[in-house]
Amino acid sequence: MTDDSASISPKPLRSAKRRLMFVLIAGALAIVGATIAGYYFAVRPVTLRIAVGPASSDDLRVVQALAQAFNNQQHTQVKLRPVQTDGASASAQTLADGKADLAIIRGDLDVPKNAQAVAVLRKNVVVMWVPPAAKGKGRKAAKITKIAQLAGRKIGVVGRTPANVNLLKLILTQYGVDPMKVEIVQFPANEAVEAIKNLKADAYLAVGPANSKLTIDAITASTKDGGEPTFLPIDASEAIAQNHPAYEAAEIPAGSLGSADRPDDEVKTISFSHHIVARKGLSDATVAAFTRQLFAIRQSLKNDFPLAAKIETPDTDKDATIPVHPGAAAFVDGEEKTFLDRYSDYIWWSLMAFSAMGSAGAWFAGYLKQDERNTNTSQRERLLEMLKTARQSDSTDELDQLQAEADDILRHTLDCFEHGAIEEGTLTAFNIALEQFHNAVADRKALLLSMPQNLQRTASQFRAAGTA
Repeated sequence: MTDDSASISPKPLRSAKRRLMFVLIAGALAIVGATIAGYYFAVRPVTLRIAVGPASSDDLRVVQALAQAFNNQQHTQVKLRPVQTDGASASAQTLADGKADLAIIRGDLDVPKNAQAVAVLRKNVVVMWVPPAAKGKGRKAAKITKIAQLAGRKIGVVGRTPANVNLLKLILTQYGVDPMKVEIVQFPANEAVEAIKNLKADAYLAVGPANSKLTIDAITASTKDGGEPTFLPIDASEAIAQNHPAYEAAEIPAGSLGSADRPDDEVKTISFSHHIVARKGLSDATVAAFTRQLFAIRQSLKNDFPLAAKIETPDTDKDATIPVHPGAAAFVDGEEKTFLDRYSDYIWWSLMAFSAMGSAGAWFAGYLKQDERNTNTSQRERLLEMLKTARQSDSTDELDQLQAEADDILRHTLDCFEHGAIEEGTLTAFNIALEQFHNAVADRKALLLSMPQNLQRTASQFRAAGTA
């Protein structure tokens, strides 16, 4: 009997309620943590590397000013970190190599395959002029009034970049002038004024914004002997633009180059743009935020950097020379996505995941209670066996052991009911069985005590107790 009781005694109770509470708390903390992490990654500032050069150029100064303005904003989504290069070509290569997220490039140079337009930083015009003849001397240069007359002449080019030389050669070729029969001399932009004063060239070429101080200073330096320069019109600008889509036909307004009569009339020329481009694959939301900040802040920089006010939106046409980045296009077209638009799918899937987690949690809670239900079922069956045993027992000691075991089963059953492992109907059925067991034990004890041998033994026990 002892061995049977030990084998089917109640198992140590594992608190399903505590485990369920632990699971719920862990799940809630995971949800809160995921939400906080998602929000942090969604709104944290992104630092973009922007390639720009060369040193001391207007482009670099403008980008540095933009970077400072971006970084000083309190609720900025994008910050800038300039990556200085040797020029537009080097910037384009830096972007192509994946070492920058943004770059300032020339539209008339090879555009990296992974570049997409974000904004037009500035438009450049080509200015070609012939210095005035020196006083008292007849100079052949004074007779040059057309580009076609530059064959065999010396031409000074402002800037060290090969792109300006290539541009000059393209213009000369359009007018039937063999570039090999022209002497081309280059000098750094920051040394242009001094170089032009000492250089006896027949004509000059400069590239920059229509009101570029560098171009104006170069023209002024070439007129040190007095008189006014002769500006060479690029009448074939339409044809050049037709053959080379990177260029556009343009005009230099009268009086825009340093004085009211310089030039004294509009001069036809060609223009091209310096673009801010982004690496293809850069997040649409990030580029849209950068574009929005760029156009919001450009006006505040115009006093120190007039070129910043000239920043324009990119060409969003499908046949644009440089395809526009989807993020920039969304800003320009007013289709920029809100936070909910961008993350609605993630939110929906998260809700579905949380719902699935809830269902899984409910199943898991039921699974945790299964052991308790199974144990309680076996204990109820044990109680019924004990009821049968009690009715056949011949020993009050055995009945006391059965009563103690029944008390343990009762305690375990009440714990199961409290934790939700069993329902009220099951508890009611158990109470009926327990009541029958108690009645059987009481009846059996009364019967055993009424037997003669038990009465005699009971009397002896009373006498022994009195003697003691």
